[in-house]
Amino acid sequence: MQAQRLAKHINIALVGNPNSGKSSLFNYLTGLKQQVGNFPGVTVDKKTGSSHIGPGLSATLIDLPGTYSLYPKRSDEWVSYRVLLDQDDDIKPDMVLLVADASNLKRNLLFCSQIIDLGIPVVVALTMMDLAKKKGTQIDIPGLERELGVPVVPVNPRKNKGVEQLKKVIEQSAENLYQPPARDFIDANALAEKAVDAVKQLYPHFSNYKAVHYLINHEYFLLDEGMQETIETIEINNKFNPTKTQAEEIMQRYGRIKHIMQQSVVEADPLQKALFNERLDDLLLHRRWGYIILLAVLFLLFQSVFWVAKYPMDGIEWVFGQLGGWLGNVLPQSLWSDLLINGVVAGLSGILVFVPQIMILFGLITVLEDTGYMARISFLTDKLMRKVGLNGKSVMPMISGFACAVPAIMSARNIENSKERLLTILITPLMSCSARLPVYTILIALVIPSKLYFGVLSLQGLVMMGLYLMGTVMALIVAWVMKWFIKSTERSFFILELPTYRAPRWKNALTTMIEKAKIFVFDAGKVIMMISLLLWALSTYGPKEKMANVTAKYEQLVKENPQQETELNKQRKTELLQSSYAGTLGKAIEPAIRPLGYDWKIGIALITSFAAREVFVGTMATLYSVGEGADENDNTLRQKMAAAVRPDGSKVYNLATGLSLLIFYVLAMQCMSTLAVVKRETRSWKWPIIQFIYMTGLAYLMSWIAYQVFS
Repeated sequence: MQAQRLAKHINIALVGNPNSGKSSLFNYLTGLKQQVGNFPGVTVDKKTGSSHIGPGLSATLIDLPGTYSLYPKRSDEWVSYRVLLDQDDDIKPDMVLLVADASNLKRNLLFCSQIIDLGIPVVVALTMMDLAKKKGTQIDIPGLERELGVPVVPVNPRKNKGVEQLKKVIEQSAENLYQPPARDFIDANALAEKAVDAVKQLYPHFSNYKAVHYLINHEYFLLDEGMQETIETIEINNKFNPTKTQAEEIMQRYGRIKHIMQQSVVEADPLQKALFNERLDDLLLHRRWGYIILLAVLFLLFQSVFWVAKYPMDGIEWVFGQLGGWLGNVLPQSLWSDLLINGVVAGLSGILVFVPQIMILFGLITVLEDTGYMARISFLTDKLMRKVGLNGKSVMPMISGFACAVPAIMSARNIENSKERLLTILITPLMSCSARLPVYTILIALVIPSKLYFGVLSLQGLVMMGLYLMGTVMALIVAWVMKWFIKSTERSFFILELPTYRAPRWKNALTTMIEKAKIFVFDAGKVIMMISLLLWALSTYGPKEKMANVTAKYEQLVKENPQQETELNKQRKTELLQSSYAGTLGKAIEPAIRPLGYDWKIGIALITSFAAREVFVGTMATLYSVGEGADENDNTLRQKMAAAVRPDGSKVYNLATGLSLLIFYVLAMQCMSTLAVVKRETRSWKWPIIQFIYMTGLAYLMSWIAYQVFS
């Protein structure tokens, strides 16, 4: 018996709201016994670690991505959701260790109450007690335990406080010394009694609340086709309304949470804090000043992307320019040195040069979210959204689309009305995602003068903001048009809790900046590098006879005109590129894109960037490196593109072509991952095909108009 006791091992899922102190606790409990991988099918970090809980117990801790509720919005929240609902084949938690922020307890209790109602053994670790104390918040821990029905342990892993007590409680829970709550947090059965009972006949061991989630999200669960149809039939027969059910659940939970807060928590000067929030809301949500402030905030956001990022970007460009020139001088002329300089180095420069801007953009967005202003944007824009067939809940997926359309489209599941949800899915890719940022940056720098108005307003920053606004305005116009063709009889409503204003957590912003930079470099960077190397091969090789004829032609010309060898070698590289496989492909599509002001090199970049928009820069870096060589005074990609000319001697990247190309990238559907997730969310190829056709057609038309107007 003693040997069995010593050998006991459990899996513990570590969950909590983002920035609740979860990572600190995980690091303390696991020490250096950690592994980092990826959850299957998604690019979300999978952290696991071993921990010695007590003399009779060891555990594997799984640090799940932070989430606010059991209704996931982002891809990382779906990872946590699937694990907690037993839909992950690799991870089966025996217990949940929930980390709750004591300084923001009301919000944390929503997620906590949902997990308790799933019927999984739960231990609550209460962090940020010192911060709560500074705010004048006092928490009755025994009273909170009684109300929740689960053990609650205050901890501060950074100062080694409460962690040993937490381990003891986990061990006691594992030995069933802590019993599950005597009653559910809310009566989930009453939300849809007949439908819940029918699901529980299929799964007798389920809690009422788990049965509710099977009714709402069974389409995304690991169930066979027969069980999917059975649950679908239960929904239809009992007229189950997931929207109404979810809304009623959240209202019930907050009603109970309000009671708990009154019984177990004392907050300092709640009226004074509420008065401050109301006064600030009177200004930020004003029907006139609110919109002006919103535009000012967005303007400062995009100005900062240029102002602050300019110097590190220039430094990175200079380093890679010097590196390429130095390698060209010291390495012998050979195929492998050409691959290194024009494939690897050119590809890397196209990745790293945009990291400062991506970090700054996401850092500022995180600050806005931290302060509580992002939720105000949803509230402020609800009236405008309704005029085009959407509602305020559509704003959050649209804002998330500034980062990436894939999780943004998944977050549209929170929109109850099916028509509004479909419209949101169809227009979200028009929001300028971070993949477009490198394209915008290099083209704006090429064709828009670096002017300042009134000493502070950057023309380049204004154009950048204009591109983001253009995508947003076009999205609203498309939604208004489509609402007449997509019919629905459902009524919609908009419920939103406005969070309390608070100072931004700069450490959180810095962490987000680093994480987003890593994602861009290691995820998008892989794609850019692979396509850069593929393009180098396509640009270096071509039909043997054709390439041999070009080489022989210029060898003869050099013999005849040795004094013009440098210029002839440059012409030879350009003509070899045109004769290569990449050049042949570009020339083939050039007639279709010539009306937009594009040449065959831009055509190649358009094709490659249909896989991922950010590949445009890597494509250009490779094409111009291969085609133009490594001229000492012409090292950076921007310099090479600025020097590019057409056969008639005119610049390739003039104002008309630059604006046309910018507009094309604002509006075109150039992301295979987005189309795939739209298919999954709509369960049909009909809507992604419609989306691809209307966005590409709109991009072509508007780019053609821009070129005709400015040329």
